[in-house]
Amino acid sequence: MTTEKSFETREFKTVTEVSGPLLFVDLHEKGGVSYGEIAEIETVTGERRKGQVLDVSNKLAILQVFEGTSGLETENTSVRFLGKTMEIGVSKDMLGRIFNGRGELIDGGGSIIPEKILDITGSPINPSARQYPKEFIQTGISTIDTLLTLVRGQKLPLFSGSGLPHNMLAAQIARQAKVLKAEEEFAVVFVAMGITADEARFFREDFEATGALERAVLFLNLADDPAIERILTPRLALTTAEHLAFDHGYQVLVILTDITSYAESLREIAAARSEVPSRRGYPGYMYSDFSTIYERAGRIHGKEGSITQIPILTLPNYDITHPVPDLTGYITEGQIYVDVGLNRKGLYPPINPLPSLSRLMKDTIGKGSTRDDHKYVQDQLYALYATGRDLRDLVAVVGDESLTETDKQILKFAELFEDKFINQDYYENRTIFQSLDLGWELLSIFKDPYKVLKRIPAETIDKFHPEKRDQKVDFNSVDV
Repeated sequence: MTTEKSFETREFKTVTEVSGPLLFVDLHEKGGVSYGEIAEIETVTGERRKGQVLDVSNKLAILQVFEGTSGLETENTSVRFLGKTMEIGVSKDMLGRIFNGRGELIDGGGSIIPEKILDITGSPINPSARQYPKEFIQTGISTIDTLLTLVRGQKLPLFSGSGLPHNMLAAQIARQAKVLKAEEEFAVVFVAMGITADEARFFREDFEATGALERAVLFLNLADDPAIERILTPRLALTTAEHLAFDHGYQVLVILTDITSYAESLREIAAARSEVPSRRGYPGYMYSDFSTIYERAGRIHGKEGSITQIPILTLPNYDITHPVPDLTGYITEGQIYVDVGLNRKGLYPPINPLPSLSRLMKDTIGKGSTRDDHKYVQDQLYALYATGRDLRDLVAVVGDESLTETDKQILKFAELFEDKFINQDYYENRTIFQSLDLGWELLSIFKDPYKVLKRIPAETIDKFHPEKRDQKVDFNSVDV
């Protein structure tokens, strides 16, 4: 599916150096080669590979070779510059198909006739044309929908760690996510970078078995694929997403896993170019490079479609101050934090709402979007869970003898909140209304709601509290 525009070609047999994934070509001061231009490399055995100009001067061109530089020699290797940039042929028929990291079909199906040929770097969006992200996207996961609401056009990263079930969570979100307006079409573009063959098999089988593949486009870059390919993969996927969103009116959710693998590829290329490293060896331009991915999310005035992003980052040593999550946090609008402690307790999905945040949810939830009690329930659940975690730490040190009756109820609430609200089955798809009702059922354990539920107006308690509606749920018998 990848393609390039055709211009004048120029051929050189003056490869001077091969370093890592890079190829250095002496231009004999002829110039005429452009940044981002595609080149065709032919080896002494006749094998042909593709590359892209990463840096250029009048005397020298540096190419990144997509298939890797293994087996390339400096002598008798010819480089033909094609005078074109990397592009992809896009079509609505890409839905339901699986591509590799270079945009080539790998599902065994027939070829796709493209509707358009688009540059994978995308077109910059005029800031004045951007529409403020609004409208609720339901993931079916209570912690996200109720406390960390995903907004159409938002960039909401998921911070995880090695060994945590972020791949399962990504697949579940891709399978369950939808907009509440039935007449609007929804699509998922799923991008995997640097994953193992087992992980790729999991994603393919899960999407196919659950039927989610019908409304999804998968791009899979494996760990044994050339690292340089990971620089292309998200851009190919986002170009596809832009076509579905802005040409066909789809509400598109783009899930990118794993951005840390992408950043490692940036670092590898920077080291091969002998660039001066920045924090922890990453290139100094990593922030601006991230922005070329994250800023392709959003809504545009006059366009029905939208692009929402969930980038997934695995934090080395669970370090949230690591450069990858740190720089991501400056560009995106919050984070979903996958917690190792909750995972050890056997909870799924182990999302801890306390260090998590969705900066745009305040303008999206409420009457006309979700329900008019949403903001109050969110505030109260968060506050009580935070207090319960503090009390849990206190009891671990000094015991529970000095706790008041209300403190003991809050401790019980924290356990129930984890066991009944955060925890849910991998195939359980809760609506936002079911999640809000579950939140009220948890809040109903307090004997004096008007005293304890200080973040909810009395009239809202009267309207939604299960006891007021004769629907009080007895959690007292629950073994926590």
